[in-house]
Amino acid sequence: MKKLFYLPLWFLRAKFLGRRAPLQTVLFINNQCNLACRHCNIYSREAPIVKSFATIREELAYAHALGSRFVDFEGGEPTLWREGERDLNSLIRLAKELGFYSATVTTNAQADFQHCEADSIWVSLDGVNGGHDRIRGEGTFERLRKNIASSGHPRLSVNMVVNSLNYKEVRDTIEFAAQNPHIRSISLNFHTPFPGTEDLFLDWETRSAVIDEIIALKKAGRPIMNSLSGLKLMKGEPFAKCCWVTNFIMPDGERLPQCQGQAANVCDRCGFCMAGEMRSVFSLKPDTILAGLKLRMGEGR
Repeated sequence: MKKLFYLPLWFLRAKFLGRRAPLQTVLFINNQCNLACRHCNIYSREAPIVKSFATIREELAYAHALGSRFVDFEGGEPTLWREGERDLNSLIRLAKELGFYSATVTTNAQADFQHCEADSIWVSLDGVNGGHDRIRGEGTFERLRKNIASSGHPRLSVNMVVNSLNYKEVRDTIEFAAQNPHIRSISLNFHTPFPGTEDLFLDWETRSAVIDEIIALKKAGRPIMNSLSGLKLMKGEPFAKCCWVTNFIMPDGERLPQCQGQAANVCDRCGFCMAGEMRSVFSLKPDTILAGLKLRMGEGR
């Protein structure tokens, strides 16, 4: 019930009173990882950062005080987090104790996660016909497939980041998600060229064609989370972004009021489709509002 009232109240304050309070927090709990993906600018192997339970508690309390009510635990690979007998589930329970309505986890699915207590799980999937392995390493797709099948989680979805290596596999990846009984839906993003990953950026003409394909598949009934209005905005025409809706707490503890793309000066080549979704929400696009409500109201156990 709290969530039912909080969401419209938050929106009204933001839309009509100009209150820029985050709704969601992306909290990086480590930069330790079990992969070294082509696109990644976060993982560290020589001296990985693993935040303490006390630090994460303080960061969650800070985000909640700002107004955030949804948290996504990310890394590195968040399922690797440990402190004594505590594991990732300890952090999920902590978030709920502090008043967050839901806690989600984004994982590369290379380790078993069948006991994960997150309200929703997002698995990073970058292709099915070799595209995933080209980006994340040999054998990673098969491990991902097996761990998805054994997870038993009722709210598991996948996210594909489309880039210059895997864009030809978008249709097959969407069909894989649609036909897999363990996957609830798929979201699509595009590679944002953070320093050192510029070669993966998909040119605008190709991106537009891929978006048209995604739109056609959504209209055909595939379980694509992105809204039509949000997708259309991502074709390349400039639009006012509302990236303050999500605040970020980085592995080193840096607290950002919005996406780190601004500091990296890559906003003009943004591929994070949430930017289009949030702009469409504030433009009162019915399909995007319904998609957002379906996502948020469907979280929580």
